[in-house]
Amino acid sequence: MALEPFDAVDLIRTKRDGGELSAAQIDWLIDAYTRGYVADEQMSAMTMAIFLNGMGRDEIRDLTLAMVASGTRLDFSTLSKRTTDKHSTGGVGDKITLPLAPLVASFGVAVPQLSGRGLGHTGGTLDKLESIPGWRASLTNDEFMAQLESVGAVVCAAGAGLAPADRKLYALRDITGTVEAIPLIASSIMSKKIAEGTAALVLDVKFGSGAFMQDPERSRELAETMVRLGNDAGVATRALLTNMNVPLGRAIGNANEVRESVEVLAGGGPADVVTLTVALAREMLDLAGVPDADVESALKNGRAMDSWRAMIWAQGGDPDAALPTPKETHVVRAERAGVLVAQHALPFGIAAWRLGAGRARQEDPVMHSAGIELHAKPGDAIAEGQPLFTLGTDDPDRFPRALEALEGAYRIGESGDPIDDGGPLIAGRIA
Repeated sequence: MALEPFDAVDLIRTKRDGGELSAAQIDWLIDAYTRGYVADEQMSAMTMAIFLNGMGRDEIRDLTLAMVASGTRLDFSTLSKRTTDKHSTGGVGDKITLPLAPLVASFGVAVPQLSGRGLGHTGGTLDKLESIPGWRASLTNDEFMAQLESVGAVVCAAGAGLAPADRKLYALRDITGTVEAIPLIASSIMSKKIAEGTAALVLDVKFGSGAFMQDPERSRELAETMVRLGNDAGVATRALLTNMNVPLGRAIGNANEVRESVEVLAGGGPADVVTLTVALAREMLDLAGVPDADVESALKNGRAMDSWRAMIWAQGGDPDAALPTPKETHVVRAERAGVLVAQHALPFGIAAWRLGAGRARQEDPVMHSAGIELHAKPGDAIAEGQPLFTLGTDDPDRFPRALEALEGAYRIGESGDPIDDGGPLIAGRIA
């Protein structure tokens, strides 16, 4: 057996005591952990040391590149189109990928969107799309490349060979209380995106009640770290800081979010969903060399809808098929007249999860019909008895716990009261 060049305990002590790891040490650590030489207990100690003491810029870069090197890296050099992608840190009602990918593709740019499934209160793009009859998330490499060339937009599951170290490390962080460490979050996200091989990337980094990172300043730090990582690795990267204090759009769930996305592609849809879709599309297209694209017109004239239909057909789905609807519904009505002044995202995400739209464990199934429809948004005038939102599920026994999650999640005030929405939808841009 070959002699290992480093000892895991020595590296743990270095990080525990506030020291810095070299590129060679980090490369060995990630490789040794991926192949099972470094034990979970040792990597748990290392992630906690990182959580408590942080990492320098060079360390974060070296960690990210080591995780990229743990697997395969996709190569789009044979495509006739430039590639550009988007990643969101997730939120409540965040269905932006669905209208965004075909919108950008409608301008002759390839969007290789490798997406995931939801866990907890944040929804997963693949779960939403799987509510479309026949649509499949798994593609072979040949199918993936052929669809990028012909349609331009692909939303599918990432293969097991893409940054396998991250998959193993993320599962460990999830059970050791170290998920929130910015160096670990940034390297996790960016290792997958760099390995994906896209030439350009736009990050949607959210803050607020329904976001993974609630504090705006911590979200900014995360965004700045990821933008540096992308650019250092040769991926042209930008980020928007966006507000997730209020649910995005009016649909929270799976099938109902697909319906809302189709409304946007048809030139309608909620204003906040349209605004964010357009803003991200402009950034993606600018990085792809199409700086003056009229994205609003592409939503109104059917151009983006044509790309959507082609994308769904290419993956076995029927864009004209009826989507699942809940067997049972429960309407919550206003007990008084006034103005809706608060609608906190996190409780609505938890309620949708409890209705069956999300999962507690990665292997759990989701109920595609379950979710919440919002009938009012902050700032709207409310009449007594007016429907505020409708809960939907196939299992009525789920209603009580969902309603319990929504206690105190919204508030009706008087005209002139301040609106508790956390401020503008787009709070900043990092390039």
